[in-house]
Amino acid sequence: MTSHPLPPTPVPKIVVAAGVIHNGRLLAARRSTPPALAGQWELPGGKVETGEDPRAALQRELVEELALSVEIGDQLDGPVSGDWPLTDDAVLRVFIVDVAGPALVAKVGDSHSEIRWLDADSLMSVQWLPADRAPVEQLRSRLQSPH
Repeated sequence: MTSHPLPPTPVPKIVVAAGVIHNGRLLAARRSTPPALAGQWELPGGKVETGEDPRAALQRELVEELALSVEIGDQLDGPVSGDWPLTDDAVLRVFIVDVAGPALVAKVGDSHSEIRWLDADSLMSVQWLPADRAPVEQLRSRLQSPH
């Protein structure tokens, strides 16, 4: 009997996102592109390039998209080996970015038409991308209510 090796399990593509928290509020970015996502809100981030470290990819994406230079913190624990499922061949890896200090300015870039800082009470006042809803709910406990 000849044994045939199993084909290698494909490594999922990794998309990274940042739960940027500053003064008890979460940074939300409204997509302007692509058309299918325009108008919906997301945690900022993007695709990890081949061979790129996910944290380095997130730092690069935050600088490119929002001119935001921050230190990437711990990974938010998702349900599938620490990640959040996106598609059959891609996962979302969310990192927490706690930013201390008096002022943090993020700028709207080509990918986004607006940014907002949302507290716990206003967190669900925007239409989040479906993939971001569960991580955003998990981040709620780290935010402050305005009352």
